[in-house]
Amino acid sequence: MIVGGLNPGPLCSESNFEVETAMSITAAQVKELRERTGAGMMECKKALVEASGDMDAAIEHLRKSGLAKADKKASRVAAEGAIVDASSGEDSVLVEINSETDFVAKDDNFRGFAEEVATLALDCNDVEALSAKAMASGSSVEDARQQLVSKVGENVQIRRLAHMKADGGALGTYIHGGRIGVMVSLKGGDEELARDLAMHVAALNPAFRDSADVPTDVLGKEKDILVAQAAESGKPAEIIEKMVQGRLNKRLAEITLTGQPFVKDGDVTVAQLLKDKGASVIEFVRLEVGEGIEKEETDFATEVMQQARGS
Repeated sequence: MIVGGLNPGPLCSESNFEVETAMSITAAQVKELRERTGAGMMECKKALVEASGDMDAAIEHLRKSGLAKADKKASRVAAEGAIVDASSGEDSVLVEINSETDFVAKDDNFRGFAEEVATLALDCNDVEALSAKAMASGSSVEDARQQLVSKVGENVQIRRLAHMKADGGALGTYIHGGRIGVMVSLKGGDEELARDLAMHVAALNPAFRDSADVPTDVLGKEKDILVAQAAESGKPAEIIEKMVQGRLNKRLAEITLTGQPFVKDGDVTVAQLLKDKGASVIEFVRLEVGEGIEKEETDFATEVMQQARGS
């Protein structure tokens, strides 16, 4: 029978096929797909229906959907996150992985991803090489990142990494609250001293190792500022020169690791501590979550409204 010039037969058959396929999808299949992808229950069921129950095809479908969602989130500022570390033999690495909120940075999915990525970073020189590495799941780090974006609903980025080798000396690593990571390499000394100094660097954030490492232009700017300040005293030039030198030495002590009072014993400088231990600092690296990233300022009410519109 023709109704309105259309034959409903094929449409009914197609609809029946979809219904039959949907009915054949079990709760166990939906559960497995959710566990493997982190997508919502209805999204998983729909993907399985479209893939006629083929798990791999359904995963591929959700991956493609996830990639589209991730691309939309890629422009959003991710200034929160975590610093994670990994060590193997004489090698250590710090990796900064960013998210949009501190809440997501504490999520188990985010933490698991970050820890596995840190281990893979041990033999990578940059983020690009790291992104191409294969994870335990078989997917690349970049694909796993994209899937994580879809799962947690936020922009997630691997921002930077830093390597350090012990080179026969002592190497210490310290992570403070998941937000600050420090590695210190020593010639002489031991791992305990290296870790203590890593804690010191995390707390006082020296800009340079010692006065010899301070660039000439930085030194010149500091001296210019001090000269201008001292000139206001009206004292003779030779007195001003002594004042400036004294203040410059004090300023250098503030911005250099070896010049600072040791954080665990303010009565000795780091330089004196190293001398007593027969050690010297080869290098140190300090990473802090979000440093240098310009954050968007927004009030709480606006943020809630934006999230409501997005949902």
